[in-house]
Amino acid sequence: MAAYGLYTHIQSNKRRSIALLIGLFFLVYLLVYAGALVGEALTIDAPPDVLLRRALSDALYAAPWATLATALWIFIAYKFHQSMIDAVTGGREVTRQEEPRLYNLLENLCISRGITTPKLKVIDDDSLNAFATGMNDKQYSITVTTGLINALNDAEIESVLGHELTHIRNGDVRMLVIAVIIAGVIAFFAELVFRLLFQGGFRWRGGRDSGDRKGAGVAILIALVLIAVAWMLSIVIRFALSRKREYLADAGSVELTKNPDAMISALRKIEGRGELPGATSAVMEMCIDNPREGFSNIFDTHPPVDARVAALVKFAGGHDPGPLALPAPGEADAGESEDADQGAPAGPWGGSQSAGGSGEPFLPSRSPVELGSSPSTDSEPGPWGPHRK
Repeated sequence: MAAYGLYTHIQSNKRRSIALLIGLFFLVYLLVYAGALVGEALTIDAPPDVLLRRALSDALYAAPWATLATALWIFIAYKFHQSMIDAVTGGREVTRQEEPRLYNLLENLCISRGITTPKLKVIDDDSLNAFATGMNDKQYSITVTTGLINALNDAEIESVLGHELTHIRNGDVRMLVIAVIIAGVIAFFAELVFRLLFQGGFRWRGGRDSGDRKGAGVAILIALVLIAVAWMLSIVIRFALSRKREYLADAGSVELTKNPDAMISALRKIEGRGELPGATSAVMEMCIDNPREGFSNIFDTHPPVDARVAALVKFAGGHDPGPLALPAPGEADAGESEDADQGAPAGPWGGSQSAGGSGEPFLPSRSPVELGSSPSTDSEPGPWGPHRK
């Protein structure tokens, strides 16, 4: 059945994501077969068809062990992925007392939907980005940069938090973490096969006749093709998961906040300013925007901001202000201070009424009264009758 609304699109995306994850598992077994083919080619003298059959038998025998190794890899990442991400990005958990503005915005969104408030973390960096991580309610966390906090207003920050909460609600965070883990398994097996090939591939050349060398060479060529195909497909699957979920997270944020313009302006401010120093490509895939670009956008993990904004304008009725220029942090602070001084209302004596103004004080000065002295009885006429000096 075709998807026709936000929630049916979310369910459709979940089914598609599960199918893609199953495909990633099959790629692991494909790499096991490629490794077995390389091993057979390096150890026995046989034509290609014999090597292919023997490699299939070896792969079936090794499949349970490959499954166990992949499960162990996932378990380790399940337990420690958050600490590894924090170590890479420098994220630190904050409390309501440390970030009351940010914490209140997040808590209000969670209360409005009756969901558990995730942990809140902050990265001390001028870049503009945010991402969600975790595998269950006890692990879920949302991390934002100090640059994002300083550059966005409350409505825009609320939209970014709504975007990340939607990733958590839709199961995108758990799905992407698992996909990154399995893709890591594929990369590990691919590197293992290459090491086996290049470390042992030159030992047999002198001891075989030309027919045997030809058969082994064909088998190794097939194995290399399989490894390349598995690696490329794992990347494509990861990018497919990343690209689709961003559109749904943008729409989910608007559904939460009822403010498409804030989501659009937040994307425009974040656009091209989200590079996290030291972050791996896997971490950048989880961010609200990934400025790292691939070849002709084929390998981009996120759809272009223009496309995301166009979708919000078309389907949510937002307004696109176009690319936004942001002042440097120091310039912004100086400008705000100057505007505050210039915009302060003048007092009745010509000075500023602001607390730090350089004009005359708001109240006129009076001569001090000595303790124990009686007030003066002299009076002078005032607008409502005589009063004492």
